[in-house]
Parts: sequence; structure tokens; C-alpha cells
Amino acid sequence: MNPLTPIGWIYGRISDARNALYDRGVLQSHTLGAKTISVGNITTGGTGKTPLVALVADILAERGEKVCILSRGYGRKNARSRVLVSDGEYVLVDAAIGGDEPVELARKLVGKAVVIADTDRVSAAKWALSKFGITAFVLDDGFQHRRAKRDLDIVCIDATDPFGGGKMLPAGRLREPVENLRRADAVVLTRADAGMDVGGLTERMARFVTLEKIFSASNRTVAITRRAQFFWGSQDRESSQMPEHIFAFCALANPRSFYSLVGNERALVGERSFRDHHIYAQDDIRDIEKNAHSVGAEALVTTAKDAVKLENLKFKIPCFVIEIETQASAGFREMLLSI
Repeated sequence: MNPLTPIGWIYGRISDARNALYDRGVLQSHTLGAKTISVGNITTGGTGKTPLVALVADILAERGEKVCILSRGYGRKNARSRVLVSDGEYVLVDAAIGGDEPVELARKLVGKAVVIADTDRVSAAKWALSKFGITAFVLDDGFQHRRAKRDLDIVCIDATDPFGGGKMLPAGRLREPVENLRRADAVVLTRADAGMDVGGLTERMARFVTLEKIFSASNRTVAITRRAQFFWGSQDRESSQMPEHIFAFCALANPRSFYSLVGNERALVGERSFRDHHIYAQDDIRDIEKNAHSVGAEALVTTAKDAVKLENLKFKIPCFVIEIETQASAGFREMLLSI
């Protein structure tokens, strides 16, 4: 038996006890003062949540909502401070201050969403309402954040690894027991185009959520740009042609999904993974380039989440950035706009 399994059992009981306190009203949930959509997961990291957050914000903005994304901003400096990452028109901080995912979202949603990093999302929402007149909040990674009431609770399930080994933290990657998916209003099966048995997974999900509230989503590449060009305004960027032999690097919870995507674009001759939310230093770039040179790579490639942490670093080998977006199955947009 995994020696961490008993600790995982205790973690699960603590999670259930906390949820019971919210269900009984002992712990209070607070309305944020505007319609609120949570996008979260039941496992730690790597479920394709961030592109789905962007899609939800984009759909709401298209309807004319004044959207604000509330995120904790993992990995940032001064993690307990409130940071206005974007005022909806401009990205105001870098990834070290705002966190890599909030900055990535802010760049993707310029002109469409305010982005705030704050561990106290109830307080941040109150501030955003008074400052920006927000009409719709999107909670990034909000399934376990029950202190904030929500009108719609969306949970991402990675179709390539649905339950993180099927065990609770720290033995596996489950944040709470699978049965707690009954709390969700909708489930989105991400990376549904990866050749897995999505039908079988959908049947399993139907034990917790009605079939009409189970959706699938897949990612598609929308741009491949040189690193320097990535930092221009989105309207000025054009896709670039990568060389044939490339070396990929990233700091993601699920790097395999990125490497598979890269392999669909070009010949992937090598790869280097860092811990999720890793902050790159110049020594990291030197090591990456040394690894790339040893396998004959002509260029490097990374993700938008990683690229926001590379602006002030120097590269000797050309570096490209793959930008993706999520497409959800029929009915998702209608479900979202019905709240």
C-alpha cells in the first residue's frame, strides 16, 4: 500500500467535514454582488482549466457583460496582497507580481475582462464592483472556494487523466472525493480530442451530473509566434513558421499534453519540464539551450503561460510560443448564457 494513502484518507475526511459545514450553513458563503461563474477542478492542476476560464470570460464579454476574473495567482510574490493584473484595457504587472496564469489570461482578454489576483476573492469582488461596475465574475479555480457563492459551478475533468490516480492528496491528485462532483452544475471533459474513451467517462460522470450538463472541450492552436513578437499587442501579432526540429520546454502540471500538441506541429527532438508555476532564471535558459543543442534542435518552443515569464531573459536559440484556445461542445454557450 502507498504509505501516503492513510494521510489521503484523513485529507478526504477533512474535506468532507468542511463541505458539510458549508452545506449546513455553519460556515457562510457570501454573494459577490453580480452573477458568478466558477471554473475549477477536483484534482490538482493540469486539467486545461485556464483556457476554459478564458472561453467563459470571452462568451460573457461578447454578451456585453463587464467581466472580472478573480484568481489567487499561484506562485506570485507577496501572495497575500491584492494585485490588479489588468484593468480590462491594459496588462499592468508582470507574472512575478501577478502570477503566470492571471497574466496569461489578462493578455488573452485585453479589452474583455478585468483580472485581479487576491486570496480573498470575496473582498476583491466588493472592491471590483465599486471600482469597475462589474456585472459578471469568473472564479478561476473556484470549486473548493465555497466562501464565494456562485450561480454556476463548472468542473473540468481531464479526459486523459480524470481522477489523478484515484487517490486523495498526497497519495494521488484528488482534492476531494470524486462523489463531491454532485456539487457541480456542469462538467467539462477537457482534452476530449486526445483519443480517450470519452463515452465511457461521460457515463461515469452521469452518476453525478445530468447528461445534458456534461460537455466536452478540445484545444486548438491559434497562433505560433516568436517570443519577442508575443509581447506585442495581439492585433499586431502574426503566426510564424517554426523550423522542423524543435525542443520544447514548459512549467505545467501536465506537460505531456503540451508535448503531444507540439509533436503535431513539428518534429519534437527533446523536451525539458519544470515544476508548475516555475519562475525562470537566466541559468534555466542556458541549461535549456544546452539540452536543445545536444539533440540538434533548431529552435525552442513553449506555452503562453511560460512565455509571460520570459520577457526579460536572453536567448541564443530562436524561441517560439504556441497559443491555444478551447472549443466546447454544443450547448455549452447556451448553458452559460442562460444564468
